[in-house]
Amino acid sequence: MQFAVTESANLAPPPGSARLHRLLYLAIAALAVLGIADSAISLQRHYAESATRFCEVGEKFNCDIVNRSEYSSMMGIPVAGMGVLGYAVLLALATVFRSRPQTPIRLLSAAAAGLAFALYLTYIEGHVLDAWCVLCLTSLAAIGGITLLAGAVKLRS
Repeated sequence: MQFAVTESANLAPPPGSARLHRLLYLAIAALAVLGIADSAISLQRHYAESATRFCEVGEKFNCDIVNRSEYSSMMGIPVAGMGVLGYAVLLALATVFRSRPQTPIRLLSAAAAGLAFALYLTYIEGHVLDAWCVLCLTSLAAIGGITLLAGAVKLRS
């Protein structure tokens, strides 16, 4: 018995698929830019010498407490600086390297690692420092969104 190969058996993406693929990468890039900006502000607050009312919303929300705590650095490297670098890597993967076949898994892996680290830091805020940082929560939302979008990209690849 012989099977005929039809045009529909080709592995070409369905119509509109390429557009959706580009939109997913564009959304990831936009969230990565937001993450870079957010982390850069956090980094500036980490090194600021004077106390400010920046990001202070009552007793429980104060970015300066969180960004200057002992948990704001790891091995002498500011966590916010790691954020800038991490989001820059995600931005590069979503733009410069998006056409490479290994990008979806790398993007998802990097985003998931970033999300795990952000969740750890959020735990520290809530259960150790007893103070919340609006900038940190914004970063958590950005990396969470990137992880979900990266999962969609990986499923579609």
